[in-house]
Amino acid sequence: MKKSNARNVWSQNQRVLLVDDDPSLLRLLSLRLTAIGLSVESADSGEQAVALVSRFKPHLVVTDLRMGEMDGLALFRYLQQQYPLLPVIILTAHGTIAEAVAATRQGVFGFITKPFDSKELIAQVEQALRLGGCPQGDAEGAEEEDWRAEIITRSQAMEQLLLEVQRVAQGDASLFIHGESGTGKELIARAVHRVSPRQAAPFVAVNCSAIPGELLESELFGHVRGAFSGAVSSRDGLFRSADSGTLFLDEIGDMPPMFQVKLLRALQEQRIRPVGANQDIPVDVRIISASHHDLEALVEAGKFRQDLYYRLNVVTLRLPSLSERREDIPLLANHFLTRLSPRYASRVKGFSAEALDALVQYDWPGNVRQLQNVVEQLTALSTTPIITVMQVEKALREKTSLMPGFQEAREQFERDYLVELLQRVNGNVSQAARLAKRNRTEFYKLLKRHHLEPAQFKPDSAAD
Repeated sequence: MKKSNARNVWSQNQRVLLVDDDPSLLRLLSLRLTAIGLSVESADSGEQAVALVSRFKPHLVVTDLRMGEMDGLALFRYLQQQYPLLPVIILTAHGTIAEAVAATRQGVFGFITKPFDSKELIAQVEQALRLGGCPQGDAEGAEEEDWRAEIITRSQAMEQLLLEVQRVAQGDASLFIHGESGTGKELIARAVHRVSPRQAAPFVAVNCSAIPGELLESELFGHVRGAFSGAVSSRDGLFRSADSGTLFLDEIGDMPPMFQVKLLRALQEQRIRPVGANQDIPVDVRIISASHHDLEALVEAGKFRQDLYYRLNVVTLRLPSLSERREDIPLLANHFLTRLSPRYASRVKGFSAEALDALVQYDWPGNVRQLQNVVEQLTALSTTPIITVMQVEKALREKTSLMPGFQEAREQFERDYLVELLQRVNGNVSQAARLAKRNRTEFYKLLKRHHLEPAQFKPDSAAD
């Protein structure tokens, strides 16, 4: 896997700034790195490097330790303050190895002893470019592209998705975003809104799985005073709040079947009727929906209306999982660390190369949300300036590092409840349904949803 990552590194026109007061060594380093496809710029002093870095926007700085007034450590400290995600490798003579080790503890990515071995140099440069943060100054284009400013990526898969976002955002077709939990579906929905002609109007997000089914109609369509017990005043729903803008319906697959009919009618007619009202109200909203469920499978199972599915799913955007965009893991980890450190008054300045590599190799079943959780845990608990690989491995072993989503937790509770119930009554469905206060038909549907067979819980099944 590392070899394929290396090939990806060189294909992205990576930029390296070399700093040394020895002209012959600068030429040699430059020849070695340009030979493998890197773009190289040289500086003969720390002061010249400071002047170059804002223009050249390097992905990596390789600097000598011992130079004139601004030595390698002084240059590193300046870069660490101004560009905290920019990796720095220090070249050092044998007599200054102790200083280089101390620098590594402060956040220097690595050090190479002189005279250097070409293979070691290329290996360290490759690792720094693979695990390092985003290039200095790349955020300068944010004013032109602030619609995607919240999306931290250098993944080709994500860049392709963002091209699709920019293209489909110009129309009004309903969009469906499919992606695993924790991948950032709402971020993509917001990006669509920000680059669309509706950007000046409201963006309203609602998680359909977090609202009880009986309240969903009132939440989306609103209600009039006296429509039901507790409705002491009229209230606009989220459709009207998003008028002229975008309404994002997250976890649409969890929407109750009874409300699916009403939503379909609202989308077809572009009109809603608040609960308890006698007249429809016209609305103008662009609908973006999302789910971690396979909606086609839900349609086939009769749990989601086919006509509503086609109405929502005019264009599908597929959001890759974090394991499909591993090159983004160091970027995201450093981004979260930079953002979270002030909250915890943390002295953490970065990750060791081995720690970043451990993060890259992990599978991340909880995707970006889990990564953020792990980085926050490390930021809060670390007592050293550099997070080590041992700290990362310990955090990844902690069960609390992956908090399940609300829907996932609810489904797990429901299944555990049904299993315990069937065990108590030895697989007798009538007794189980009575204890659960459900009729047999509803109870069988619950069992089917969780792929549970009552026969498995009968006493004689143990002998099979």
